Amino acid sequence: MGRPPVWSAEEKLRIVMAVLRGEVSMAEAARREKVSETSVGKWRAQFLDGGREALAAGGTVGPNAAEQRLLAELDELKIALGEASAELRVLKKGGPHGSRSGSWR
Repeated sequence: MGRPPVWSAEEKLRIVMAVLRGEVSMAEAARREKVSETSVGKWRAQFLDGGREALAAGGTVGPNAAEQRLLAELDELKIALGEASAELRVLKKGGPHGSRSGSWR
């Protein structure tokens, strides 16, 4: 049996909105789109959860908590990379603990 098709976010949204508007049942949407009813149900739940999170955030524009954590981690990694780069330059130039005869040249 082949792998099921990958649905774009726009396609999932179209299907979910048709269900939420009452235009079709989940079963009918699944039949029409040749996808499982379970998938349609999961897409609907994901859509509603996302809306719930947006309302809880109060309509603020910006990164959510997970994105904020990732941005903080990115900042830390940039600092660490900058420090490592500076240390490498010092070692290459024969700084306080390096020598010019090493394999860094």
